[in-house]
Amino acid sequence: MKTVTIKKDGADLDCVVFGKGAKTLVLIPGLSFQRVKGAALPLAYMYRAFAKDYTVYVMDKKETVPDGYTIRDMAEDTAFMMEHLCLPAADVVGVSQGGMIAQYLAIRHPGLVHKLVLCVTASRTNETMEKAINRWIGLARERDYAGLVADMFQKMYSEAYRKKNRRLLPLLSRIGRPKDYSRFIALAKACLTCKAYPELHQISCPVFVIGGKEDQVVTGAASEEIAGRLSCEIYMYDGLGHGAYEEARDFNRRIRQFLSKPCFRP
Repeated sequence: MKTVTIKKDGADLDCVVFGKGAKTLVLIPGLSFQRVKGAALPLAYMYRAFAKDYTVYVMDKKETVPDGYTIRDMAEDTAFMMEHLCLPAADVVGVSQGGMIAQYLAIRHPGLVHKLVLCVTASRTNETMEKAINRWIGLARERDYAGLVADMFQKMYSEAYRKKNRRLLPLLSRIGRPKDYSRFIALAKACLTCKAYPELHQISCPVFVIGGKEDQVVTGAASEEIAGRLSCEIYMYDGLGHGAYEEARDFNRRIRQFLSKPCFRP
């Protein structure tokens, strides 16, 4: 397990690398205060199921986020990192905001993507998404970290999960409190720039969409919309929402099953 830092336009792009498999997997995580550089161990543990068959690269966004940074820009940064690391066509898994980035990566750099998995994500904004993201931006501007964590906890997880883990909320509200909220705000704003839907037809690789029907962040309908546009395989969890990737015990297994299927890409 190691962290690689690449310079682009004077800014750091970090990538956590783990696993010893012959195949290449690129993971693009979602919106977070936490950078991958400081989360190598938990990331490796969370995605340990892939470490045997893959060398896994978890790609971050820029350390210093410029004004007007968009999802399309993030996709270009991801492509830059992949090319800098001389990665072959990779299996790419994008979660939430990472799924938005992954769509543009597959559209604009098809040679870099062998198979694509889009998790709890959207291809364009909707009313629910705009309301949730703008709420988080507002709380971050007020530096109300406890309120932000509580709102995320409410919107992302099922009632059963919240009930089981509600005692952790005060602890979560203290851990990871940032000194500077500007990076999170800029990344959150970028979510609202996702407009990939009209270009989805340009994705030529096999795609698997996986989401939660009760998603209160991007909506379950957003996952279904992507799958409908691409006529691709989809799995939706009943009773789960945006945090399905953490709640569903078989989440990574379903991704592995899709990735292990023969690829008939022309």
